[in-house]
Amino acid sequence: MTGTVLVTYGTTNGSTARIARSIADVLHRAGLTVEVLPARSVLDVTSYDAVVAGGGLYAGRWQKHARRFLRRHSHDLADRPLWLFSSGPLDASASERDIPPVPGVKKAMIRLDAREHVTFGGCLEKGAKGRVARMILRDGKGGDFRDFTAVGAWAAHIADELTHT
Repeated sequence: MTGTVLVTYGTTNGSTARIARSIADVLHRAGLTVEVLPARSVLDVTSYDAVVAGGGLYAGRWQKHARRFLRRHSHDLADRPLWLFSSGPLDASASERDIPPVPGVKKAMIRLDAREHVTFGGCLEKGAKGRVARMILRDGKGGDFRDFTAVGAWAAHIADELTHT
């Protein structure tokens, strides 16, 4: 593939954005042209040949901008290779086992014929926005559970698919 890949994300506190940038870095190093944008900023996907979209998980749902991105661009996303990722468990579970997509993401995967979904650990640290986030931190359940080795391996898998098709 010689076109451009969009890596987009919905995040509240920035954790998912860092995962998206890591994915984009791997794709770029593989020789692909990559653009990274917050989901709320994407106006059109027709200029991209493939899309990787991610969302932070909040109370069993993708972050609102990520959900809106899939709905708003569903027609065009169904016409190009699409991979989805979630970011969220605030424990080591995402590194220990495969975590299936939450119901709304699973429905979108089927509707859009997404190639794959993966869940990565999340990150919630001091200064996070939102009442629930502050309560989680106050209860000592925050921390950084992102596994950038796993993120890189998944992105390399996507790069391999895109460069060998």
